[in-house]
Amino acid sequence: MANTVIIGAQWGDEGKGKIVDMLSAQCSLVVRFHGGNNAGHTIRVLGEETILHLIPSGILHRDTICLIANGVVLDPSVFLKEADKLAARGIDVSPARLGISKKTHLILPYHKQLDNAREAKRAGRKIGTTGRGIGPCYEDKSARVGIRAGDLTNPVLLREKIRHALLEKNTLLRELYKFEPLNPETVADDVLALAPRLTPYLTDVEARIDEAAARGGDILFEGAQGVHLDIDHGTYPFVTSSNTVSGNAAAGSGMPPSFFTRIVGVTKAYTTRVGSGPFPTELLDDAGTYLREKGHEYGATTGRPRRCGWLDTVILRASVRLNGFTDIAMTKLDVLQNLPVLRICVAYEFEGKRCERIPQEEGVLADVVPIYEEMPGFEDDVSGCTGFEQLPGTARAYVRRVEELAGVGISMISVGSERRQTIMR
Repeated sequence: MANTVIIGAQWGDEGKGKIVDMLSAQCSLVVRFHGGNNAGHTIRVLGEETILHLIPSGILHRDTICLIANGVVLDPSVFLKEADKLAARGIDVSPARLGISKKTHLILPYHKQLDNAREAKRAGRKIGTTGRGIGPCYEDKSARVGIRAGDLTNPVLLREKIRHALLEKNTLLRELYKFEPLNPETVADDVLALAPRLTPYLTDVEARIDEAAARGGDILFEGAQGVHLDIDHGTYPFVTSSNTVSGNAAAGSGMPPSFFTRIVGVTKAYTTRVGSGPFPTELLDDAGTYLREKGHEYGATTGRPRRCGWLDTVILRASVRLNGFTDIAMTKLDVLQNLPVLRICVAYEFEGKRCERIPQEEGVLADVVPIYEEMPGFEDDVSGCTGFEQLPGTARAYVRRVEELAGVGISMISVGSERRQTIMR
């Protein structure tokens, strides 16, 4: 039995949704263990595209049960809209195969209002938040004043907690940010209006995982965002509000660390980043534009154009160390087609010295100079390749060099957006 964790090895948008979709075909459960609807996983099957923000990517396999665990922050209206869209396509999203932990914290309107107010106040110091209330919701969780999904079954308690939360938040909105305050009764009424549709999904996620494991089923744990957006280990302060490393699969799902037997890191064949923050290998030339257009690099959640650059193996090696990857899935190798030269960042230079690791001091990563190795590119179309040996020799050499630099084998290579366009090694 394999209990597998899928982790983005860069700054998110690595193609985790496709990898989860593929591997979940053999799994009894897929569990989302952190983040919120600031993440977007895109899956393409037989020409039809599905974008998921909260519901685990295994939902397209009819025999797979999908669970949203305690580490997630959930926007009730977004969840229901997503479920309705899937149901309209004939996909089963009934509580029999889709569940939400009673411990999952809820994103409420005042979280989104605060998120947008703070970003507006930052002026020239914006961090690129999606404005979906993720950070403020995690703040309330840590401050022990959050609203949990289980509170939907207790209207009296839920109203009391919302009133208490807005005593402080309305003061901030009105006095500091000059935003309109929110009426606590209106907020509570709106949330409770959704309760009849949400409460059937509430479940004991830990028990469901435990029961599936006892039956010998394979279980997949789906990460959102990427390692270098981790609140502790990422490029702070340009990070998300949760721990995105594999270690959080345990805390975010209620399972012990010893439960996980495989940890798959997902990396693009190049690097992208959305929003602000340091990006040593970013390309602001024709090559960067080529990667963006050929790779359709626009955010699944925000639609923002992604910043594109060469593959950074300093970043990738740090991800290997932080997560203990057993193997790596490389996506979008096909996007590199027709680039005459491929460059791989193998180290940095800072103040005349070679750096093999990411500097930990805030701001330094923005000033490093990437040190590159160059390799010949390839012109052949690889999108129809079904085996590693079918790839052009230069493409195979590129993959092997990345393996050497990362110190971990590449077990899957995506050569197109469709589920079938994946080489298994």
